[in-house]
Amino acid sequence: MDDTGVPVKIPDTVRRIVSLVPSLTESVAATVPEALVGATDWCSHPADLDVARVRGTKNPDLDAIRRLRPDVVLANAEENRAADIQALRESGVAVWVTRIETLQEAFDSLDRMFGQACRTGRPAWLDAAEEAWRVPAEGPRRTAVVPIWRRPWMVVGRDTFTGDVLRHLGVDNLYAGHEERYPRIPLPELVGRRPDLVVLPDEPYAFSETDGPECFPGLTCALVSGRLLTWYGPSLVGAPEALRRALG
Repeated sequence: MDDTGVPVKIPDTVRRIVSLVPSLTESVAATVPEALVGATDWCSHPADLDVARVRGTKNPDLDAIRRLRPDVVLANAEENRAADIQALRESGVAVWVTRIETLQEAFDSLDRMFGQACRTGRPAWLDAAEEAWRVPAEGPRRTAVVPIWRRPWMVVGRDTFTGDVLRHLGVDNLYAGHEERYPRIPLPELVGRRPDLVVLPDEPYAFSETDGPECFPGLTCALVSGRLLTWYGPSLVGAPEALRRALG
């Protein structure tokens, strides 16, 4: 069964994989590149990825996916629409859905995905990633708000992989207790919370030195790689050190 508890019939040998999640695409490409035959237009890593493109994570070309004759399609409960997953399953395509909201869930889910959905061994980079994240956070804990969009302003809320990554780095998300996962919060409220850090990733909104920090006068802003903060895959190996440097 996949992470959502749905039984998925996977052949004993998997030779053709389509990934609908950028971080899972990078994971497969780093582990069994010869099996990866399709990915979304948003799958940007590795840079030399040369596979069939099947549009976006929210609007995949289902007919194109079917024509690729995948042994399994890899998806994610948050990034992909339930209706698309169901449509593929109803046409006989095996779809393995991950659900990842914490670092530990990422390690466990990827281990199961490779063993049960991809029919391959546990990748060495996954061992290296777990080892990298065993280093405890140092110094006093800090608070943060994590905008992911502006016009309107939206931030990271409850039960998110991003929030758990920051927690492991000694940074507590001020909106971790919000009832929504990605709530809309007026800018004056964000500023008024006076967080120790305003963490500004470069995706999904491309915050930069000239687009974002000016909205938080008097607060410390940290520009970070969205890939390091939100992707679960080979990037997890170097993410702890790189994020610690970016967060200061």
